[in-house]
Amino acid sequence: MSDHAAFTTFMRSYQDMVYTTAVRLLGNPAQAEDISQEVFLKAYQHFEDLQSGVGAGGWLKTVTTNLSLNHLQRYRRRWRFFSELLHRDAGAEGDAPPVDFPAPDDFFRDFDAAERSEWVQEALARLPDKQRVPLVLYHFDELSYEEIAARLGVSLSKVKTDIMRARQALALHLSRPAGDRRQQTG
Repeated sequence: MSDHAAFTTFMRSYQDMVYTTAVRLLGNPAQAEDISQEVFLKAYQHFEDLQSGVGAGGWLKTVTTNLSLNHLQRYRRRWRFFSELLHRDAGAEGDAPPVDFPAPDDFFRDFDAAERSEWVQEALARLPDKQRVPLVLYHFDELSYEEIAARLGVSLSKVKTDIMRARQALALHLSRPAGDRRQQTG
């Protein structure tokens, strides 16, 4: 098999994972496509090492996460501005009520896996970056609060608050009847 064909096969094997990681962090399909292309350009440059190693998936996920976070860091000043406005309006960080997940355990029973995934992706995309990114890093990339704070250059309490608020927003979105969600997205 030629190097070109081998790389094409390699890329097809990992393209869904790379794109999904990027879109979860960025919340924007077009930006996720751009990041995915950038990831595979880097993978092509390192293909000889990746082809022979067993850690290609981990390497790709790390590169995708880093490139996505770098992309978001470009907008960091905007984050800080809106975050400060929210904190001023919301009062102390500890004032938020606990998250209430009203859905019973069998809530998703009538949905297939693709519908559930699409629904969750839609809800994630609705979150502001400052909430979505830490939530994705915590739940999907399984980073600790401390690791997230270090990666994003924010305080530990901000990470915890943003994740809590993201969970609340997701619970609210996911608890709406299907018709209400369709009207909002259409």
